[in-house]
Amino acid sequence: MVDTPANPPDDPRPEPPPEPDPSDCCGEGCVPCVFDAYEAALERYKAALAAWQARHPGC
Repeated sequence: MVDTPANPPDDPRPEPPPEPDPSDCCGEGCVPCVFDAYEAALERYKAALAAWQARHPGC
Protein backbone atom coordinates (compact mmCIF):
# COMPACT_ATOMS: atom_id res chain seq x y z
CA MET A 1 0.00 0.00 0.00
CA VAL A 2 1.35 3.42 -0.94
CA ASP A 3 1.44 6.27 1.58
CA THR A 4 -0.78 9.06 0.25
CA PRO A 5 -2.83 11.82 1.92
CA ALA A 6 -5.76 9.36 1.88
CA ASN A 7 -3.58 6.65 3.44
CA PRO A 8 -1.09 8.29 5.83
CA PRO A 9 1.62 6.08 7.35
CA ASP A 10 0.45 6.88 10.89
CA ASP A 11 -3.02 5.39 10.23
CA PRO A 12 -2.40 1.96 8.67
CA ARG A 13 -5.25 -0.36 7.77
CA PRO A 14 -5.93 -2.75 10.69
CA GLU A 15 -4.67 -6.30 10.25
CA PRO A 16 -6.88 -9.27 11.14
CA PRO A 17 -5.80 -11.38 14.08
CA PRO A 18 -4.05 -14.65 13.24
CA GLU A 19 -6.48 -17.56 13.31
CA PRO A 20 -5.46 -20.25 15.78
CA ASP A 21 -4.61 -23.66 14.43
CA PRO A 22 -7.04 -26.40 15.51
CA SER A 23 -4.17 -28.04 17.38
CA ASP A 24 -3.81 -24.87 19.52
CA CYS A 25 -6.92 -25.96 21.47
CA CYS A 26 -6.25 -28.58 24.12
CA GLY A 27 -9.90 -29.68 24.16
CA GLU A 28 -10.14 -29.46 27.95
CA GLY A 29 -12.68 -26.64 28.10
CA CYS A 30 -10.34 -23.83 29.07
CA VAL A 31 -11.98 -20.51 29.84
CA PRO A 32 -11.20 -18.67 27.75
CA CYS A 33 -10.31 -21.08 24.99
CA VAL A 34 -7.88 -19.90 22.31
CA PHE A 35 -10.87 -19.81 19.96
CA ASP A 36 -12.80 -17.57 22.39
CA ALA A 37 -9.83 -15.20 22.47
CA TYR A 38 -9.67 -15.29 18.67
CA GLU A 39 -13.37 -14.47 18.35
CA ALA A 40 -12.98 -11.49 20.70
CA ALA A 41 -9.93 -10.28 18.74
CA LEU A 42 -11.86 -10.71 15.49
CA GLU A 43 -14.70 -8.54 16.80
CA ARG A 44 -12.21 -5.83 17.83
CA TYR A 45 -10.62 -6.07 14.38
CA LYS A 46 -13.98 -5.69 12.63
CA ALA A 47 -14.76 -2.58 14.69
CA ALA A 48 -11.31 -1.12 14.04
CA LEU A 49 -11.61 -1.87 10.31
CA ALA A 50 -15.03 -0.20 10.11
CA ALA A 51 -13.64 2.90 11.84
CA TRP A 52 -10.60 2.92 9.53
CA GLN A 53 -12.83 2.57 6.45
CA ALA A 54 -14.93 5.51 7.67
CA ARG A 55 -11.73 7.59 7.85
CA HIS A 56 -10.55 6.32 4.44
CA PRO A 57 -13.59 6.09 2.16
CA GLY A 58 -12.87 4.40 -1.13
CA CYS A 59 -9.90 2.37 0.12
